[in-house]
Amino acid sequence: MQELIYGCMGLGGTWSDEPHGSDHVEEAAAAIDAALDAGITLFDHADIYRNGKSEAVFGEVLAARPELRGRIRLQTKCGIRLSEPGMPGYYDLSRDAILERVNASLKRLRTDYVDVLLLHRPDPLADPAEVAGAVGHLMAEGKVRQLGVSNMSAAQIEVLQDQLETPVVANQLEMSLLKRAWLESHVLVNHAEHLDYSFPHGTVEYCIRNGITLQAYGSLARGLYTGAEPESPSSAETATAELVARLAADYGTSGEAVLLGWLMKHPAGIAPVIGTINPGRILACRDAGRVAQAMTRTEWYQLWVAARGSNIP
Repeated sequence: MQELIYGCMGLGGTWSDEPHGSDHVEEAAAAIDAALDAGITLFDHADIYRNGKSEAVFGEVLAARPELRGRIRLQTKCGIRLSEPGMPGYYDLSRDAILERVNASLKRLRTDYVDVLLLHRPDPLADPAEVAGAVGHLMAEGKVRQLGVSNMSAAQIEVLQDQLETPVVANQLEMSLLKRAWLESHVLVNHAEHLDYSFPHGTVEYCIRNGITLQAYGSLARGLYTGAEPESPSSAETATAELVARLAADYGTSGEAVLLGWLMKHPAGIAPVIGTINPGRILACRDAGRVAQAMTRTEWYQLWVAARGSNIP
């Protein structure tokens, strides 16, 4: 069954070492409640979000309202190091880093386990057997229940899966009406235009074949088609926003629900990740499943063509 996921990257204040305040905890609580009201039960984190403050404010909400833990599922990520001495950032999926980062996330989230751990980015120095060993250790301790990945190709998942004793259950990728490389890289095969897309061909199909849920981050296209006002909008952006608004009116819903419904209409069973911290905008997403079921093939293609700014070859 498809679902919406709440992405917690916006919680916790600024991307700095400045500590979070009570207002940030209240903001997190309001976002969590709005997500629950919208039918969302899976909450997506990463150890680096807001330098750990996204997990920390969420953990404070859970500490104040412990009954919430039984109503939700938590997902977090590890594998990226930011702002460390001598390096602006790099990837680290070594055994020690995985164990250290997951334990730190659990402490910030104030929980004994996460339902899903995602490996945040491919690490060229990662040894798949070492990664599998770390994951197996965390699962044996009851700290991680399922494993997923993020930003990985089919080949990278396959090599990792060969060493794992647990199935990879999710792959989180940037997917939206704005970011369409996941769709166009293979639809445009045998057209010169497909060379403009770096998305690894076959990844979507691999996930479908192996029961790996595709989680779509950036799914609301940063508000481009539903209220954000770029300084110099292109004709395609303007036309797409107008079409989204028209379809939203036809369906008696929001533009956000139309954008998410477009993603969820795809037979891959895409689960959109919603990143806004605005409670009203979170609630505006709740009709996405209904829109996905009602949207016609013609409407789906009309949105794609409008976003491309040209016909499909």
